[in-house]
Amino acid sequence: MKGIVFTEFLEMVEEGFGYEMVDKILLESDLPSKGIYSAVGTYSHHEMVTLVVSLHKNTEVPISELLEAFGEYLFNSLIKAYGHIFHDVNDAFGMLSTIESYIHVQVRKLYPDAELPTFSIEKPNDKQLIMYYTSERSMGDLAVGLINGCLKHFNEEADLIKENLNESGSEVKFVITKK
Repeated sequence: MKGIVFTEFLEMVEEGFGYEMVDKILLESDLPSKGIYSAVGTYSHHEMVTLVVSLHKNTEVPISELLEAFGEYLFNSLIKAYGHIFHDVNDAFGMLSTIESYIHVQVRKLYPDAELPTFSIEKPNDKQLIMYYTSERSMGDLAVGLINGCLKHFNEEADLIKENLNESGSEVKFVITKK
């Protein structure tokens, strides 16, 4: 997992819970990286899991809610940093439909060693988008947050249904229906 994900997570924690919480979760997590992240570095996704679980234990906020909130936060951070590459995109479905064909291609240009989830897309009609997520990291709740962040960015309202397709959560189906 790229370091930018870790640095953004820690920034979100600081904004939402204070620097003391960042310090606390880093100290109690016994991380191989010692909690020192470079935005361009690569780190085990297990470190992110450890940090999220630690934050959950210290705040009692459900892990799924923490990951969703982080997904929204991360989307906004990425749009601020890299929004210029999406100047031709006019709506959420337009952006979400290009995850594999454009967004991940751009990410790989910036971070050639990035380990990204895969998405396949179906668009049965203009009001609905179906996304199939596959990742051994099983972070579908983070994807929910990213999708919600995208919808909010374009001021669009939609119902989002998340369906785990296996027990581990490494395969997830998202059905997004615009209101």
